[in-house]
Amino acid sequence: MSSRIRWIFFVGLGTLIIALGIFSVGVAVGRAYSELGGELGDLTIPFTPSTTPPPTRTTIPISTPSEDVETLFEPFWAAWEIIHDEYVDQPVDDLEMMRGAIRGMLEALGDEHTAYMDPDEYLQANIPLEGSYEGIGSWVDPDAEYLTIVSPMPGSPAEKAGLKPGDEIFAVDGEDMTGVDGNLVIRRVLGPAGTTVRLTIRREGESELLEFEIIRERITLPSVESEMLAGDIAYIHLYTFGTDTTDDLRTTLETLLAQNPQGLILDLRLNGGGFLTTAIEIASEFIPEGVIMTEQFGDGKKQNYEAEPGGLATEIPLVVLINGGSASASEIVAGAIQDYDRGLLVGETTFGKGSVQNWIPLPQGSGALRVTIARWYTPDGRQIHQIGLTPDVEIIPTDEDLEADRDIQLETAIELLITGG
Repeated sequence: MSSRIRWIFFVGLGTLIIALGIFSVGVAVGRAYSELGGELGDLTIPFTPSTTPPPTRTTIPISTPSEDVETLFEPFWAAWEIIHDEYVDQPVDDLEMMRGAIRGMLEALGDEHTAYMDPDEYLQANIPLEGSYEGIGSWVDPDAEYLTIVSPMPGSPAEKAGLKPGDEIFAVDGEDMTGVDGNLVIRRVLGPAGTTVRLTIRREGESELLEFEIIRERITLPSVESEMLAGDIAYIHLYTFGTDTTDDLRTTLETLLAQNPQGLILDLRLNGGGFLTTAIEIASEFIPEGVIMTEQFGDGKKQNYEAEPGGLATEIPLVVLINGGSASASEIVAGAIQDYDRGLLVGETTFGKGSVQNWIPLPQGSGALRVTIARWYTPDGRQIHQIGLTPDVEIIPTDEDLEADRDIQLETAIELLITGG
């Protein structure tokens, strides 16, 4: 267990805005304009281009501009003409100017999770939470000043090389990434298995930049791991909330519960999330009934997501492990468990991402908008955005714990279940 224990201690995410490769952590619901309906997008996804086509695009009706809108846009078109007439380097790239205008329009909203994705970024953003890809194996935040490591995947080249959460990719193969969009940096880190990428890393606490040469591999994305621990305690580590996670979890629960465990530990540490439907299904395995989470839209409308019947582990004593890397779908599950007093949360305050994004493809294959459309709330009405969930039992690993490969959070969870605390 030492390798797993080591990676789950990589914390200190601080003010990171976790992002799912191209997504940003949160809940993305594709309604009307895509087939992502009910998906918790905006999570942490690995470095990889998608081999899956993006969701079916629906033409967005565009109304005829009113006279007021035409008047409003007169300065824009004036600026457009001036650039074409006066700018020194001609011809200008109209496509890039159009995309830049869209980006600027969305940036003016002041919401870091509302953004434009060009066609390539949109393709990457549709990476499924399953299967495999070729890269270094790390979840990242592309929205920070530099592409930032959220967490390396267990057993990945990134972990083996020694990358840690919070590491900023300052250069790739010697090329300075200052001012380069994080999504473009992702594409530079990608590459065929067996090839080498050299990353220059800026790490908090280090006076000098660090150099890492990492050999890319084919990365298989983990979903669920489990085992029986000492004291007849069942342990399940959930790595993500993918398309197969519910089935994998149910199979795992059937195997573990057949051994009559005294209690169950659900480990959600450094789990950046996944699909909304999966989050509701996972929570329903532990909560027999009631609201799991609520969405509230800008017009005041609300939508409740109820627990689904037939959960396998609705009565067994439960402890959930969380930390600063537990986000989005993980917070939906942990928040519901805490609100219903279904189990204890042990560890550290979660990341705190409680917004809902809608992905809306643009006409003519010109990319998509990621627009924040709602906030989500726990069953008790808590809005955890930029706050996170506070554990019932706070346990922060010390440097000595890390050096000794000691998982003090897991040890505490086991003790609580054995003693009935």
